[in-house]
Amino acid sequence: MTRNSDLLLTAVSPTIWGSTYLVTTQLLPAGYPLTVALLRALPAGLLLLAIVRQLPHGIWWARSFVLGALNFSIFWWMLFISAYRLPGGVAATVGAIQPLIVIVLARLLLGSPIRGLSIVAALAGIVGVALLILTPAAALDPLGIAAGLGGAVSMAAGTVLSRRWRPDVSPLTFTAWQLTSGGLLLLPFAMMMEPPLPFPTAANIFGFVYLGLIGAALTYMLWFRGLSRLEPSVVSPLGFLSPMTAVILGWAVLGQQLSPMQIFGIAVVLGSVWLSQRAQQAPAAGNSTLGDGRSVLSKR
Repeated sequence: MTRNSDLLLTAVSPTIWGSTYLVTTQLLPAGYPLTVALLRALPAGLLLLAIVRQLPHGIWWARSFVLGALNFSIFWWMLFISAYRLPGGVAATVGAIQPLIVIVLARLLLGSPIRGLSIVAALAGIVGVALLILTPAAALDPLGIAAGLGGAVSMAAGTVLSRRWRPDVSPLTFTAWQLTSGGLLLLPFAMMMEPPLPFPTAANIFGFVYLGLIGAALTYMLWFRGLSRLEPSVVSPLGFLSPMTAVILGWAVLGQQLSPMQIFGIAVVLGSVWLSQRAQQAPAAGNSTLGDGRSVLSKR
């Protein structure tokens, strides 16, 4: 499969993640962030485990729980805290710093070079997300900002470590291990900190099934597959597609207004994603590389 095909398949994940806000607000009971995260991760993980019938072995027990915590437990927990304490635009803009964190962590953990064009693309993506959903009246809450940054660091670390730690198993199996581990870590906190869910309606059941099977199992299998084939600095900027999809769905499904500034933001997001891929395709063709502390210029 070609690199472009790998990119397109991986981009499906953040595009689907953009529907999470719509599904959560329209189909699920409000006020159960930990329980929703738990029911999104654990049933999907157990189902995938039943399909693959392969448990971790040796060091992979510990690594699965570390990755499950970073990619699911901590990330989703911080994400919900940020979403509850900050306006959606502020929360999404804070979370959009993740590709910059990935660039730094990939250098530290994988030895990947830091390319100037990649930093420009990441900054452009943050600006694009801000144009999409940040409003002038947005308030700032210190705890919400800290949670947003914590979630971005957690997901960035999980992204880089998922590339560094690649078990000799299929992406489906790798996803099953992490979803199950992340769900198990969420279980005691959800039970202690939140009341039981009310009796589910048909809409609730559909929402949970969608978030578990499509929004978690399918998307993270494609995400981890992409990380096994592509550098984290290539995969991470695709996350900018998530808030873009959320805004488009709000316009198409909920009848929300789409302003000229938001349309410009969509263009900036798409441009930043394209620029980030361009930066990785030609690393030696005159791009400045900061990974070894020098500016390296080379010819084709």
